[in-house]
Amino acid sequence: MNNNHYNSKLKTFARGHRNDSTKAEIRIWCELLRNKKMLGYSFLRQRPISNYIADFFSKDLKLVIEVDGLSHEREGQFEKDKARELNLNALGFHVLRFSDDEVMNDIENVNRTIQHFIAKWEKDHPRSC
Repeated sequence: MNNNHYNSKLKTFARGHRNDSTKAEIRIWCELLRNKKMLGYSFLRQRPISNYIADFFSKDLKLVIEVDGLSHEREGQFEKDKARELNLNALGFHVLRFSDDEVMNDIENVNRTIQHFIAKWEKDHPRSC
């Protein structure tokens, strides 16, 4: 694994996820993250990191964005999601979570939340010339 903890063993599984995206994942990708639409930052879809597959990942921001659907309401899933987030944090990544409902019904707030994270990131990590 390189410094971004890419896990090539999950590559095929991640490709399957990309081909079976939810409506909310497609919306956030097409409207906010694709083609450097998010303030010029590049994002990847379904990126294998460590033992997980991140819904969206920006290497430059060390940011993982998760879009949680109904499967995340199952019993015990909150604990699994929290453990996953703590593991990703320990690897140096930040995690933003949004529900399918937030993405589908309040995309403007999702956009503002990501932009706020980027503004704070840029303040703490000024770009060099």
